[in-house]
Amino acid sequence: MRAIIISIGDEILIGQVVNSNASFIAAKLNTIGIQVIKILTVGDDEEDILNAFTDHYHKADIILVTGGLGPTHDDITRTAVSKFFKTKLVKSYEARKYVEEFLEKRNRPWNEAAENQTLVPEGAKVIPNKYGTAAGEFFERDDKYFIVMPGVPYEMESMIEDFIIPFFKQKKTDLYIVHRTLMTTGIPESELANRLGDTGDFLHGAKLAFLPSPTGVRLRISAMGTAREECEARIQEIESHIRNKAEKFIYGVDEDSLEEVLGKILVEHNLKIAVAESCTGGMISHKLTNIPGSSQYFERGLIAYSNQSKIDILHIPKDMIEKSGAVSKDVAMAMAHGIRQIAGTDIGLSTTGIAGPAGGSPEKPVGLVWVGYSDINETIAHKFNFGDGRLRVKERATQAAMDFVRRKILKIV
Repeated sequence: MRAIIISIGDEILIGQVVNSNASFIAAKLNTIGIQVIKILTVGDDEEDILNAFTDHYHKADIILVTGGLGPTHDDITRTAVSKFFKTKLVKSYEARKYVEEFLEKRNRPWNEAAENQTLVPEGAKVIPNKYGTAAGEFFERDDKYFIVMPGVPYEMESMIEDFIIPFFKQKKTDLYIVHRTLMTTGIPESELANRLGDTGDFLHGAKLAFLPSPTGVRLRISAMGTAREECEARIQEIESHIRNKAEKFIYGVDEDSLEEVLGKILVEHNLKIAVAESCTGGMISHKLTNIPGSSQYFERGLIAYSNQSKIDILHIPKDMIEKSGAVSKDVAMAMAHGIRQIAGTDIGLSTTGIAGPAGGSPEKPVGLVWVGYSDINETIAHKFNFGDGRLRVKERATQAAMDFVRRKILKIV
């Protein structure tokens, strides 16, 4: 089956909101063999919405629409859908029941806006909204499915997971789409492509997408066919080839985050870590503690941003800072060793650098970061240059620091 996703809202077109809904829907549909052939965005204009419906209705088996179902004047999707199907808006007992339950749970009064939310196009099946008042609408006509959902992400997501996916999962499919994403860090896209070589030599009809970001490159392998087992086997062959060429840069698969992977490694090796951050400003500690159960391995984190704080808290010799500078190999090593000693942990990790936009020099340009590492056997530091862009420098330094620890524990050179 083929699907088209139509996102409605001026806020997307003006760049105020990122269209995360479309990517979520597409990913979920792919898991059950539904191929998304087009994604488009339309503003809050009834004529434009009707034109989008008319132009795309006969081009796919499933049309999924998000946005414009709220109670305010700019929420016009419901009316547009009604006009498209040449029907009228009617009060739905089922929609009313869900709205009443929602308002009662939140101790909110019934009002005109709530009454408006009980209206749905005649002939539509109501999709329950667990987290809001805007009911979803499900049409099955002309051997097609036309689905309308709210634009609020968590409201739409619950409808997709609780209703849409289970419904279409029961339908017979003659197509399987299998994806596998390898998460890499510490290697540029161009170098990664060079390592893998000519993709025609190993893809054999499958697809490989390079998806770069400030912290790494995702490699998405996609295979499509009439048998899931064959698709999965093809994916496995391609993954093996990629791992053979770039294993040390791959830290996880699919939805894995580096902080999650590192947490598991620390637990498996029964290790505890403490972090002293300067240029990353607590970002490493933030990411590590985002993971449930991080108290098993994360002992403490501190931000020693100023020179004086490095001296007072981490006991970095003042003359070392004056001689080498706060952004230096010596200070990074001293910070890592200092936090490990103070915290009594197996590993000490540190960052010190120049995030910019000011503060750089020819000898120490903006983007220069030293990452320090200390354990019972050694204290070392590694030099990076992450370019400009203050937030990008912090993000890249955070990722590099966590990967530094991953590689040290796993003895990856």
